[in-house]
Amino acid sequence: MAWKTIDRNEPAFDADAPNVLSDAVREKIRSFFPRYETKQAALLPALHVVQETLGHVSFKAMTEVAEVLEIHPSQVFDTLSFYTHFWTHPKGKKTITVCRSITCELLGGREVLDAIKKHLGVGEHETTADGEYSLVTEECLAGCDHSPCMLINEKLHKRVQPADIPKLLADTDNDKLDMPRSTLFDAPADVASDGASVTS
Repeated sequence: MAWKTIDRNEPAFDADAPNVLSDAVREKIRSFFPRYETKQAALLPALHVVQETLGHVSFKAMTEVAEVLEIHPSQVFDTLSFYTHFWTHPKGKKTITVCRSITCELLGGREVLDAIKKHLGVGEHETTADGEYSLVTEECLAGCDHSPCMLINEKLHKRVQPADIPKLLADTDNDKLDMPRSTLFDAPADVASDGASVTS
């Protein structure tokens, strides 16, 4: 995987550019505060909300998250850069994550990955020209009993075979979940887990 280098002599973003986080996103982040002892502890869910809303977490967004959580922007970057899930540059509408654990490898995971690359014409950590799909791999998706497996956004696809790829990627609902993820993300922004209204 090739990582984009950063020129530290140039600003990462225009500090005078308009805000990228909407009031609704800021309120959603603040709705997490009652769940934690400190605002900083809400950093991970905040990053998930920002990426889900904007598609990635830009450097400008990092500074705004830091502002809401009342922490230094470097703390946001340190956390974000630790996890491969977060992107600092635009990605496709849907992210395909192929498992490369030993179980999936033994049961054909490499062939599934090759079939996806060939079908979409992209390599790992690349995005299709139409902006529809980005492709990454992860060490394990915790679905060993369903190997080889892959995610499309957050939906797990089990026992995938190379021949399944064209039909699977043509399905417009291939990322639709069958149930809400959790009350943490899918509850209204102005309601806490105990049903009480959230104030900033």
